[in-house]
Amino acid sequence: MLVSQILKSKADEGVVTVPPGTTVAKAAETLSARRIGALIVSPDGKRVAGIVSERDIVRELGRRGPACMAETVDSIMTSKIIACAQGDQTDEVLQKMTDGRFRHMPVMVDNEMVGLISIGDVVKARLMELAAEKDALEGMIKGY
Repeated sequence: MLVSQILKSKADEGVVTVPPGTTVAKAAETLSARRIGALIVSPDGKRVAGIVSERDIVRELGRRGPACMAETVDSIMTSKIIACAQGDQTDEVLQKMTDGRFRHMPVMVDNEMVGLISIGDVVKARLMELAAEKDALEGMIKGY
């Protein structure tokens, strides 16, 4: 399955972004209110400056305590972004996520973000592929 197919199957609510300079407290509030695991840090909603996840916030809270909540996301975000393209295969994307130990990946076209996929999205797509293959094999065996 292609990344573009995953994006089509997702509800088109757009990617939730925050501008650089947003406080960690505001990012945590947004994550909680939207019930999501990560935010893209972007000056314009298209260029990706970084990703800040709930894991990043928890790590900093554990390390530095509540004082980190007044700092900006710029200080805790992941700024070395690994992205994918719409034409990438799900197994390639899953491998990148597994190797890099991250759960969210921006989808880019000509250096602009067009979507965001999570490891859950990729696993769901892969399970659907496997189920379809199983059904096709059963059909061949049973003569359907």
